[in-house]
Formats: sequence, structure tokens, C-alpha cells
Amino acid sequence: MLNIFSAFGLSASAGLNAYIPLLVVSLLAKFTNLIELGEAWDPLTSWWTIGVLVVLGTVEFFADKIPAVDHVNDIIQTFVRPTAGAILFASSTSAVTNINPVFALILGLLTAGAVHATKSIAIRPAVTMVSGGTADAPISFLEDIIAAGISILSVVIPVLVACILIIATSLIVMRIYRKNKDKQEAARP
Repeated sequence: MLNIFSAFGLSASAGLNAYIPLLVVSLLAKFTNLIELGEAWDPLTSWWTIGVLVVLGTVEFFADKIPAVDHVNDIIQTFVRPTAGAILFASSTSAVTNINPVFALILGLLTAGAVHATKSIAIRPAVTMVSGGTADAPISFLEDIIAAGISILSVVIPVLVACILIIATSLIVMRIYRKNKDKQEAARP
């Protein structure tokens, strides 16, 4: 059961940054026994994979800090982040659960996709508009820290991550509900 919480946390963090959670899983699977990958996912622990993740993560790190380039990066990442979430979900549940691999891939894709959509469609454009682009780099850095923190906590303390994700989702849903309710009340004569 804990692997399911871990899988959701890793997939959610992939919605913020595709390469950080993949690198965390690769390194933890290679050097510790905190995460065990199924045989099909062993390539994640190869030095080639780790090297590619470091290079791609570095490119994204800098691209995401430059105004205007960060929005282009988000468009490109619309395909990468959900895919990373699918891989993370499936790889972290394959070793110890009986979840159908296709279902695991879909759950990971949807989780990372939802986080990415919230970030790139709602949060980032609002931050850019309010700050004129000056807050993009600090917000991006904060997103990287959150992605790294959630990735590590997802493996070490998955129940905590599940609680954080439930609370965050509840707060977002309540905020959307309140906004819609306020709009409806304002529209009434």
C-alpha cells in the first residue's frame, strides 16, 4: 500500500519537474534498498540513464528560469512530464504490487499531467502577469525544491506525501469552488 502513496507522490512531483524525480528514483534504486525496481525498469539505474537525466535536468533547470523561454519549456514539457509520471508510477509499483502495468501508467500520466496543467495553465501565467516575469525564476526554483522534496519524501515517508497531496488537492478544489460561487453571486441581479 505504501508503494501506491510513493507512486502518486513521485508522479505528482514529475508534474513540476520531470527529471528530478526520475533522477531521485534512479539514484536511490542504484545505491540504496529504499526503492526496488522491477526487472523491466532496471535501465533506470544505468549510468547512461543517470547521465542523460542530469544533462536534461540541467537544461530544464536553466530554461525554466528565463522569462518567455520558461513558457516554451512548459509547452515542450506538456509531453515529457506526464510521460515521466507514468514511468515513475509504473516503475515504483511494479516490484511489489499486482497493479496492471497499463493502469499504473495511466494513473501516473494523469497525476503528473494534472499537476503540470495546474502549474503551466493557471499558476505560472498568473505569476508572470502579476510580476511582469520577475518572479518566474524564484518560483521555478521553488518548484524544483518542492519536486525534489516530494520525490525524496515519497520514497522515505510515503504516508506523509499522501497526506500533503490530499490537503493540497482539497485546498485547490475549495478555492475553485469559492471563486465559482463568488462569480455566481456577483452575476445575480
